[in-house]
Amino acid sequence: MKESGHDGKERSSPLLEQRTEAGYCCIGLVNPKSPENVGAVMRAAGCYGADEVYYTGSRFELARRFATDTKQMVEKIPLLGVDNLLAFVPPGCTPVLVDLIEGATSLPDYVHPERAFYIFGPEDGTLDPARFAAVKEVIYVPTKGCMNLAASVNVILYDRLAKRLRDGRSE
Repeated sequence: MKESGHDGKERSSPLLEQRTEAGYCCIGLVNPKSPENVGAVMRAAGCYGADEVYYTGSRFELARRFATDTKQMVEKIPLLGVDNLLAFVPPGCTPVLVDLIEGATSLPDYVHPERAFYIFGPEDGTLDPARFAAVKEVIYVPTKGCMNLAASVNVILYDRLAKRLRDGRSE
């Protein structure tokens, strides 16, 4: 399977076989602001078993090492730049928007899909409703303010793992 990133280069998914397994989980980041946040997202992906991370935009310089990715997950989990996150939702995965928008489901009430592609909005904005209109599942973390990107990813992935373990499903 070949994929084209935002740089126009075709890539083969290193996890082609895993992309069809139960429990598959990947993350999409819409125009993240900094390498520090992306590094912390990569660390969260490693801690909670996410399989791939995609991002759009060019607001940060993609570095091989992220100061906040102390476990160097960027060397183990694919991090791919793409133009359109929805074009990279693996077969059978449910896209799930994570954003503070009207009509979203509160995370404590949410039942995570077996196979999910979580899409996180930018820290300094919200997801474009027109671009993501086809996505039916939208969740938010009830807080007294907004969290940063990496904190949001950690909370969503922890909640997914905790509920899977509670329900007797493996990570």
